[in-house]
Amino acid sequence: MERVFVLGGGATKVGEEWEKSLRQLFVEAALKAVGDAGISLRDVEALYVGNMSSGVLQGQEHLGSLMATWLGIPGVAACKVEGACASGGVAVHQAYLAVASGMYDCVLVGGVEKMTDAVVYDLTTALMMADDYEYAASTGASFVGLNALVYRYYMKKFGVRQEDIAMFAVHDHKYAARNPLAQFQFEVTLERVMKSPLIADPIRLFECAPVSDGAAALVLCSERFAARIGASELVEIAASTMATDTLSLSDRADLTTLRATRLAVERAYKMARIEPSDVDVLEVHDAFTILGVIHLEDLGFAKKGEGWRLVVEGEVERDGRIPTNMSGGLKARGHPVGATGVYQVFEIYQQLKGIAPNQVSDAEVGLAQSVGGVGGTVSISILKRVR
Repeated sequence: MERVFVLGGGATKVGEEWEKSLRQLFVEAALKAVGDAGISLRDVEALYVGNMSSGVLQGQEHLGSLMATWLGIPGVAACKVEGACASGGVAVHQAYLAVASGMYDCVLVGGVEKMTDAVVYDLTTALMMADDYEYAASTGASFVGLNALVYRYYMKKFGVRQEDIAMFAVHDHKYAARNPLAQFQFEVTLERVMKSPLIADPIRLFECAPVSDGAAALVLCSERFAARIGASELVEIAASTMATDTLSLSDRADLTTLRATRLAVERAYKMARIEPSDVDVLEVHDAFTILGVIHLEDLGFAKKGEGWRLVVEGEVERDGRIPTNMSGGLKARGHPVGATGVYQVFEIYQQLKGIAPNQVSDAEVGLAQSVGGVGGTVSISILKRVR
């Protein structure tokens, strides 16, 4: 396999973009990535667009050709990639494979979602499609409700207080306050989180990722392409993996672990030839606070039932043992669903380049985890700074 490098990246500010369309958001992020890479759009041989819900929310599919057209590069190989909330991460994985296989030397991968101008019914319907809609939705379940089941079961099984899990939201807001791309650039107290309205018991409003618009993009290239243009200070994708679990929670033996995460990260660590202790900075998919806690465990940074301790004891802070979600996470940076996985890899890329808003000192290895549904699909990207 060929070595794969992130040559450049770009992203829009996450938020409520009433004046920008889906295509405008994607093109903005893509042009930033191409500019950061120092290349021309003519160098792009393939285009991958991560998105979950454009068909439902915008009445628009065929995003590959659409975005190629609006970028002014019709003729390029292009397609939409969908993996629920992990669509962006899955798109990065497909772009990685395209370069690693030797098929292409330079590809553009982006993720985009426009959610805030949708009516609540359509948005709830779209998000519920991340589970088995035919069966789960007929029971009256919502996507928040499914995560609430996981949350309550976790607290009961391990005897954990909700306040300790909810601290993940406080942590995220602390770093989003210093991230110019974040949707919520302010800090919150635990008291404010716990007094926010219940959405699906026990999940409170300030424990949920918001409805968001945004796009992020990356340029990936081969070693020979990087050499040809004289690129330096490279960031390599040392591992890119994916795994799945049964789609619905009702088919799983344990609600407190995501088997897909464990499978994908085990392969990724082996592929990158590292251990969890080698990771300097981490981005996890915390659409709800309970997921952030569970991911810290499944990724190998805490024992099962003790992920919350890393947050409460400050181990996930910028100067802690495993700095986590320096972007502000899905909770506070925002969660434009199909773009989120690309935003996460973009944050790790910035950290390893030394240009992140909440820069971790001497970061050399970073990991990004993107989750579709309640763990039905998981992608893992491990990046390394090349000296």
